[in-house]
Amino acid sequence: MDDGRTGFFAGDDPFDIARAWLAEAAETELNDPNAIALATAGADGFPNVRMVLLKEVESAGAAGAFVFYTNFESVKGRELTENPRAAFTMHWKSLGRQIRARGPVELVEAERADAYYESRAYQSRIGAWASKQSRPLSSRGALMAEAAKTAARYPMRPPRPPHWGGYRIRPLEIEFWADGEFRLHDRFRWTRESALAARWSVARLNP
Repeated sequence: MDDGRTGFFAGDDPFDIARAWLAEAAETELNDPNAIALATAGADGFPNVRMVLLKEVESAGAAGAFVFYTNFESVKGRELTENPRAAFTMHWKSLGRQIRARGPVELVEAERADAYYESRAYQSRIGAWASKQSRPLSSRGALMAEAAKTAARYPMRPPRPPHWGGYRIRPLEIEFWADGEFRLHDRFRWTRESALAARWSVARLNP
């Protein structure tokens, strides 16, 4: 069946489409075109959603994935340990488009996390050590003091903290949405049976 995918919806690899949309957004969005609303849920089943930055869209045949980095001891990190599944939405108001995805989650390899950590600004690397993410903080002064102490300990090249690294979402479902007049939007959902399956099914959805 002809699903009518043309223009910026066209393509045989959803990760290539996602990368193309991200590249367009980088030219139109003023701040953080790679921001995603990431949803996780722990053992209690209650969801949590927060904004994080998508750092890479991997595409190597069946091994495509979305990658982000965070503190393993944060709420999201603890929930991903309890329930290694996640979903996200990435929305660009300037383009009138969004991408949704969901699937199982796995840790990024340590060597790769080290390389990304090394690419970050020095202050951000210090912050990864100083912040006990998601836990109570007595004052901003206490946080700044912890950062200063960490900087004194690592004045040149702080190593990656053992509690900080990357996650890879291997989606079972990806949806591409574009705004249409009078709310007659275009939506295409890509699905596959397993996180490493090379074959995708594509369906046009009602808006």
